[in-house]
Amino acid sequence: MAQQGTVSGARRPRVVIVGAGFGGLEAARSLAHAAAEVVVIDAKNHHTFQPLLYQVATAALSPAAIAWPIRHLLKGQANAQVLMTRVLGVDAAANEVTTEGGPIAYDQLVIAAGAAHSYFGHDAWEPFAPGLKTLEDALDIRRRILSAFERAELAGESETAPGWTTFVVVGGGPTGVELAGAIAEIARDALKSEFHHIDPAASRILLVEAGPRILPTFPDRLAADAARRLARYGVEVMTGAKVVDIDAAGVTLEGGRIAAATVLWAAGVRAGALTAGLPSEHDRVGRARVAADLSLPDHPEIFVIGDGAAVTSPGGAPIPGIAPAAKQMGAYVGQLIARRLSGRLPPPPFRYRHAGDLATVGRGAAVVKLGALELTGFPGWLFWGLIHVYFLIGLRARFLVALDWLWSYVTYQRGARLITGT
Repeated sequence: MAQQGTVSGARRPRVVIVGAGFGGLEAARSLAHAAAEVVVIDAKNHHTFQPLLYQVATAALSPAAIAWPIRHLLKGQANAQVLMTRVLGVDAAANEVTTEGGPIAYDQLVIAAGAAHSYFGHDAWEPFAPGLKTLEDALDIRRRILSAFERAELAGESETAPGWTTFVVVGGGPTGVELAGAIAEIARDALKSEFHHIDPAASRILLVEAGPRILPTFPDRLAADAARRLARYGVEVMTGAKVVDIDAAGVTLEGGRIAAATVLWAAGVRAGALTAGLPSEHDRVGRARVAADLSLPDHPEIFVIGDGAAVTSPGGAPIPGIAPAAKQMGAYVGQLIARRLSGRLPPPPFRYRHAGDLATVGRGAAVVKLGALELTGFPGWLFWGLIHVYFLIGLRARFLVALDWLWSYVTYQRGARLITGT
């Protein structure tokens, strides 16, 4: 493999970027004009637009609408190359990353490896309550949701499987709210009149949140509006409800038991094993504590960005693990490395600029908080849609997603209702 070897043998400084998510891709692009060899490593061959993963999981969009080959995205960047392999660890003393394809040397290293699901010490729950981080997760959730209705139809009015059309979403953040609202839309609209033995609209959909309210990062007024709209769609919002167990037959809360064939997890994340194994201090969920320039305190050549970085704003508030934050970190680190390699002064310390918060609630409704601007209902949904279409990559993706949404809105249908992987 050409990328193996020592740093001293490299013709130009080598910048290795682990992960081609929002942060990693932005870092690579920011180095387009740097006198460096940029090596992007990812275990997958595609970049995924994660904010719309829930739409794949709920049959509104196909996977190809929100994912693009990494090689295609970087094909116009002469100093960049892509390697598809899994990174197993970092040898900071040797300036190498260990991969399944062998060691790869670096001069500068950017870890943008994302995050994994956190079950708060109950990893045994994962097989029964999948989370949503990858396309594979989305397709698995789609299969579980659609299969539940098929199995309920097969069972008919039998009492042997009372939980087939009960869906529990654990976690009342944006992902949980969006999943619950989308499942309600499927049950109430998309599957209407398609079954003979069951009524999908009679499905029970529960959104379970351990805290005092859903959407804790949103203002109280917007969170209350979202809760009211979810209730209108038939979603039971349960706050102050702590999960104590999850198994194949349902969920056990501190206040009782819910029989459910489909349980989805949207309650927490943690840093991946690669980030948790870096030579630095970590917070309670394994994120690396970084310096003001996003480097490891004792290793200025190693940077951590995105969900794996424990970063706080000047006021002490943690920077959220969302796409805009990762992109800002990636752009900053790319600029810093470019300046460092050319002998210029580094930029000022990283400062996150929070643009706002958005979440869809259901058909034609969303809540939006952008500075002083607050939107709800249909205006919020239009704004949410325009923002997401704008940030998709490529004119084709924007056109197809906008067309799919328009079709779904007008016809009440969902065009990606395929059960695969059974």
